[in-house]
Amino acid sequence: MKRILNTLFVNTQKIYLKKEGNTVVATLDKKIILQLPLINISNIVCFGNIRVSPMLLGNCAKMGVGISFLTENGRFLAKVQGPTAGNVLLRRTQFKLADDPVKSTEIVRNIVIAKIANSRTVLQRALRDHAEKVDNKKLGEAATKLERNIIMAQRTENIDSLRGIEGSSAQVYFEVFNELIVAQKNDFIFKERSRRPPLDKVNALLSFVYTLLYNDIRSSLETVGLDPAVGFLHTDRPGRMSLALDMMEEFRPYFADRLVLSMINLKEIGPSDFKLLDNGVLLMK
Repeated sequence: MKRILNTLFVNTQKIYLKKEGNTVVATLDKKIILQLPLINISNIVCFGNIRVSPMLLGNCAKMGVGISFLTENGRFLAKVQGPTAGNVLLRRTQFKLADDPVKSTEIVRNIVIAKIANSRTVLQRALRDHAEKVDNKKLGEAATKLERNIIMAQRTENIDSLRGIEGSSAQVYFEVFNELIVAQKNDFIFKERSRRPPLDKVNALLSFVYTLLYNDIRSSLETVGLDPAVGFLHTDRPGRMSLALDMMEEFRPYFADRLVLSMINLKEIGPSDFKLLDNGVLLMK
């Protein structure tokens, strides 16, 4: 269990969370192991077998503190949230923009360009900081391809074409992602992106961090009053938070991927923090 900024992450199994005054209390085997003022928390994220009292659920909804429930390996299950915040006029404007092909294309273009630019920055940072440990030619060529894709996206007026540029850029980026791992290379090997379930330790880490990022972005969208289900790059689909996925794209490389690489390269996480399953890999830490 750990508090990072204003989010409380609870991953110790069989923890019971309850309300006591204006605080959240975490108990294990009837012993208090943590107590925090609710006013200092914006989100509580529960992994696995975590129980929450009805009084805490109700109070968190009233105070605007989101409570999310995920599986032990980070797959989103459900979220408890209070009344929708924000101005209805803001959501009406969002819906109008989503139905406007010209405005939608402009928004998608900005998302795609930002994601590609941040992916390129990650590669350039590796070339700068670990030039003696990485394949400079391979990373340099990938960075050049991404630069060309940015120019192509700037000139593209079709959303489907922009989606294609985003997809090809992601392929270029992940083809050299293993080069960015400069420590524990025998234990952390990345071949390709895999999910549901992740098939290796690096993918398990990526999926876990992406889930945390998704949860925070979805909460932020709901807090300001936007509808997280009405997106632009990701098409509308029942049950999918398309706008949250849109907003994630530009943050994936610069925040999520860099965090994963730092944890591996600085040896803050190791092979013993994972469990091999018949159908994939589970992050245990």
